[in-house]
Amino acid sequence: METINGLKRTHSCGTLTAADIGKTVTLFGWVQRQRDLGSLIFVDLRDRTGIVQLAFDENTDKAIFDKAFAVRSEYVLAAVGVVRERSSKNYEIPTGEIEIEVTELRVLAKSETPPFEIAENSNTGELTRLKYRYLDLRRPDLQKNIIFRHKVAKVTRDYFDENGFIEIETPMLIRSTPEGARDFLVPSRIHNGSFYALPQSPQLYKQLSMVAGFDRYMQIARCFRDEDLRADRQPEFTQIDLEMSFVEMEDVLAIGEGYMKRVFKDVMGIDIPTPLPRLTFKEAMERYGSDKPDTRYGMELIDLSEIVKNTEFVVFKGALENGGSVRAIKAENAASILTRKEIDKLTEMAKGSGAKGLAFIRMTDEGMSSSFAKFMSEDEMNGITEKAALKTGDVLLVIADTNNSKVLSILGALRQAVAKKLDLIPEGQYNLLWITEFPFFEYDEETGEWLAMHHPFTAPMDDCLDYLETDKAKVRAKCYDLVLNGIELSSGSIRITDPALQSRIFDLLGLSKEEAYEKFGYLLDAFRYGAPPHGGMGIGLDRLCMQMLGCESLRDVVAYPKVQNASEPMTECPAPVDNDQLGDLGIAVIRTEE
Repeated sequence: METINGLKRTHSCGTLTAADIGKTVTLFGWVQRQRDLGSLIFVDLRDRTGIVQLAFDENTDKAIFDKAFAVRSEYVLAAVGVVRERSSKNYEIPTGEIEIEVTELRVLAKSETPPFEIAENSNTGELTRLKYRYLDLRRPDLQKNIIFRHKVAKVTRDYFDENGFIEIETPMLIRSTPEGARDFLVPSRIHNGSFYALPQSPQLYKQLSMVAGFDRYMQIARCFRDEDLRADRQPEFTQIDLEMSFVEMEDVLAIGEGYMKRVFKDVMGIDIPTPLPRLTFKEAMERYGSDKPDTRYGMELIDLSEIVKNTEFVVFKGALENGGSVRAIKAENAASILTRKEIDKLTEMAKGSGAKGLAFIRMTDEGMSSSFAKFMSEDEMNGITEKAALKTGDVLLVIADTNNSKVLSILGALRQAVAKKLDLIPEGQYNLLWITEFPFFEYDEETGEWLAMHHPFTAPMDDCLDYLETDKAKVRAKCYDLVLNGIELSSGSIRITDPALQSRIFDLLGLSKEEAYEKFGYLLDAFRYGAPPHGGMGIGLDRLCMQMLGCESLRDVVAYPKVQNASEPMTECPAPVDNDQLGDLGIAVIRTEE
């Protein structure tokens, strides 16, 4: 154990129990609080393992008693004493049956009054806590999260080592190859005018490691993306990265499932049933309106298109005649909560996502109220209520549009919003599933071009090869995502290693041979020297910990996170640099208006 000025720590604060009564112990820690009761002083001493009570009474040496009288919150102390039974026990904490009768006390460091109380579930504003993150990290709940993350990382390395993976560190300074988000660029002093990039993922290096013959690679890798932040995104993040040779998709999924089963069992004591459920991308979108569905609750999408195919209601008719659809979600027993006022709010939300409006049916004790019933025939309305199995108390929300993808995604967002409003999402439940058979291409309406949905080294499914040039919408990829409670944890694919097929894909994506070689020449060259079939995936460590712990934000599981504008309040970075540094790099800064 640690030693300070001749004192050797024997125990951590939170580890002492009644079994230690009578022992002489030496503790180091921070003062949580001091309570002066006149002839009796109590000091709660805290370290990352917990809190223990120090006691000073009439038997305490006067110099030590006076020193205890002077200590304040967040002072750093060393205390030597004998463990004894507490007269007034506190069964809410593990050390609540004992206290320390102090025989020696040293103040190792004094503290000013902190800007907020170091306590669990602090209601201090997040920006203030992030500015003093080193104090925020003293809070027990946040420390538990960081320690939890450490345990996940430890289990991760153990699992992949036991399964034959080799941890290989890939470079942090690489060639810029944007993958849909902006690279962070690093200027070179030696090569003025040239730039490194920070890796968005180790993608190309891990594929090169397969060419190098390592068979199974893994890395807990730092990755960087210069993109707008959300609750589940940071500009720098940690990825559990893996790649495997001589495999098909089933082999990669089996390793991923085994990892999830292991990490939940070892860290949380939870058994995850395997094999995990699977949905194709098409099934997920049509059932849940999302390619990362939260399956902890129902409210699946209902296709009303066939029921209303002959309607004269212009909204539904126009959508169907132009290749769209009419679909709905049913909120059971929700009429008392989803009032007209609440439906108006949902309508505005739907319009914000591109909907022209939101139709509805409310089934109340007074009967049916609907925004569109007067435009429909009695048979059509009966067909809708029968198809949706509507009963008193239910609410049906309906979206119609000529763009079927838009109908699905809008209803998917509404499904999430309604579930939260109705408190339908159970806590402490972990629904993992695979989403497979993603579209290989996605159509960009702005440019009129077909783009790779994943990355250009993802292999198309064998039965789709004939559609590559003739019908891109039909091409599906050997691609798979792992989803947990509505959050994408992982994305991966089987890679292309056939040079002829890779050339076809580059051509279809509008990359000439010269452009492809300029961007990816080193990988293409490597593939000329015997590339094994391979595939892999990357699992977001931050997102995994966030979901396992039930946190609202990645910032709760990252020690030193960035805020919404990608800055760090504690160090106030990013920050300007002086002209001498810029001159060494051959850089002139052009200020732009914000």
